[in-house]
Amino acid sequence: MRYNSKYSIPLVLFLTFCGIQLMAQNISDYNIVWNTQSNNSSESMPCGGGDVGMNVWVENGDILFYFSRSGTFDENNTLLKLGRIRIRLTPNPFDGGEFSQELKLEEGHIIIKGKNKAVSSDIRIWADVFNPIINVDISNNQNLKTEVFYENWRYQDRLLRKNESNQNSYKWAAPKDLVTRKDDIHFDKNTIVFYHRNSGETVFDATVKQQGLDAIKSQIFNPLENLTFGGVITAKEYKANGISDGIYADTDYKTWKLESERPLKNSQIKIQLYTAQTANIADWKSALDKPVISDLKKNIAWWKEFWNRSFIHIQSDKKDDKGFEMARNYQLFRYMLGCNAYGQYPTKFNGGLFTYDPVHTDSTLNFTPDFRKWGGGTHTAQNQRLVYFPMLKSGDIDMMKSQFDFYNRILPTAELRSKTYWGHGGACFTEQIENFGLPNPSEYGWKRPESYDKGMEYNAWLEYQWDTALEFCFMILEKEKYTGKDISEYIPLIESTLQFFDEHYQYLARQRGRKTLDEQGKLVLYPGSACETYKMAYNATSTIAALLTVSSRLLELPEIQSDTVAKNYFTEFLKRIPEIHTQKIDGHTTISPAWLWERVNNVETPQLYPVFPWGIYGIGKPNLDIALNTWKYDKDVIKFRSHVGWKQDAIWAARLGLIDEAKDLLIKKLESAETRFPAFWGPGYDWTPDHNWGGSGMIALQEMLLQTDGEKILLLPAWDKSWDVHFKLHAPYNTTIECKLENGEIMLLKVTPESRRKDIIQLF
Repeated sequence: MRYNSKYSIPLVLFLTFCGIQLMAQNISDYNIVWNTQSNNSSESMPCGGGDVGMNVWVENGDILFYFSRSGTFDENNTLLKLGRIRIRLTPNPFDGGEFSQELKLEEGHIIIKGKNKAVSSDIRIWADVFNPIINVDISNNQNLKTEVFYENWRYQDRLLRKNESNQNSYKWAAPKDLVTRKDDIHFDKNTIVFYHRNSGETVFDATVKQQGLDAIKSQIFNPLENLTFGGVITAKEYKANGISDGIYADTDYKTWKLESERPLKNSQIKIQLYTAQTANIADWKSALDKPVISDLKKNIAWWKEFWNRSFIHIQSDKKDDKGFEMARNYQLFRYMLGCNAYGQYPTKFNGGLFTYDPVHTDSTLNFTPDFRKWGGGTHTAQNQRLVYFPMLKSGDIDMMKSQFDFYNRILPTAELRSKTYWGHGGACFTEQIENFGLPNPSEYGWKRPESYDKGMEYNAWLEYQWDTALEFCFMILEKEKYTGKDISEYIPLIESTLQFFDEHYQYLARQRGRKTLDEQGKLVLYPGSACETYKMAYNATSTIAALLTVSSRLLELPEIQSDTVAKNYFTEFLKRIPEIHTQKIDGHTTISPAWLWERVNNVETPQLYPVFPWGIYGIGKPNLDIALNTWKYDKDVIKFRSHVGWKQDAIWAARLGLIDEAKDLLIKKLESAETRFPAFWGPGYDWTPDHNWGGSGMIALQEMLLQTDGEKILLLPAWDKSWDVHFKLHAPYNTTIECKLENGEIMLLKVTPESRRKDIIQLF
């Protein structure tokens, strides 16, 4: 490995200083085009924008799509779909003859074309990035009858069957006769109005009572109370034409139909959505009376800007190469993330906005399209983080706000937990946490000893796992480092999350004896948890690395440096954090998952968390050999290694400079899924599509191309130079790097701002 920041390639200098740029591959080269119709919803294509997602497919000549929106949580905290649309034209241009369905990435739309003898049609389906509106633009070569069916399976209360409550916050411990309550659907003149309004007792109420917090219930954020979500379907020159029944994928439904008053050559169907907590339904309905017009050109401009932020093209002229396939799937998954760019709630790791009928993921689960494993309002931090980390280097930091705000909203609840249960300060965030800030009730435990600590989850996997919130604190600090933008609204979140560890572990020490620190003046992080794997841990490495990195970075902020009290507190706190422990394996020094532990409970690898995300070990850093030994010789590290789901091994290989290992794992991670749409990976450990599978793949690919260490920029640190690549990625201090490697030589290197060129270290 050589370190060299001076380039001897004349062409590079010529292109750079003459201001000439090589032509980038067009994002449209990655468009997905299907020339045959689909068999069912599992062969659907994602489409969306703003905070709306659709699964679009054509089946037996009908155009269908599910549609979803961020934040549509019912009384049980299921993330409900808003329904299914079916469109039918007569005579039908999709009934035989020519057909194509194309995801046009550059525009963020789906175009469906059909020709049957003399009849042809072009249909554009798109979601407005700036307003919660779905548009279907129909253009025919002659006048055709058009029917629009709104299909809804929640036309009545639906009893949740065995295992079906895995879609909500009750999971495996649902109360008897739990139902998904019905929606309200009706014609209003020649429109269809549909909505779900939460009423009565919700899982929020049950959880507050279960966890002994009724006395402070009014102080806890309640996102479910009086929440109403739905919308209105309109189309000019259409009329209401009845209600009928049907069955799709084992689920019965009712359908409300609009049809064109006469055959039309061109028409537009609009679905305007609205979600709000309102005192009454009249207030919610009044918002839908205000018509909003979508601007197609403005939306196309947004998507073009999105794609110009960053890109990765591999083996561009070899479309049958695995490199091209990986780059395409990277772009496809980034598109899926972009569909919830501005949602009130973060993109869920277990399918985001793009789940479909569960029977096509697991044939034993013949539930409604609302089903997904691991809940709807429940957020699992270990998984969510992998969805959001790649947005730093892709330049999509504006899209991280929903995840940061998720924690900021529930900060008061996390602090109330610490104060109520233990009488100390700091924010206690659990691993499986509800959107109202309390532990998932079934993970907390419905059957637990009366004497058991009420602040604790009675759960072998999750007990004492507090540290995952620190990764989101780190992302917030990285946002400041990457962009220089003000993060002051989140500083109390970071401070309180750190403070919890200081106060809680001194509190626990006082329960055991008189001393609150060890003989070195360090905190004793016991009991702890190294991920969900090494349980009842003493000084877990993943926790220590998190505390060291986040507290050190917090102290760098001008706001902390100018606050004498905060500066002194966190300086002393940093000194109280214990050191990362090492161990000998076959004579090799390796990172230990903890100083001690009682049992191994899962298949995670916390001993490599100091490599990623915490960056304590890595290329060009001290003791790289210890981290490499951990990768090579730790038997658990080897046994747990995989590309499936949330596994991070490809990321660690890249951070350690292991070119061959990183490439091999990444090919498996980002190769096309078994589903028709290439980026619907899963189910892995979670569900299909598996968003933490895609997110971890994005991170690994980025880390192979570009790593940073302070002001240093490591170029191509884990890249196989036999693969041509052209990329543009973001780095700290408002920096972008565009690089083109061709035939083993750097043909283009553009650094913005130019002053950052001096910080580049070529690892090649």
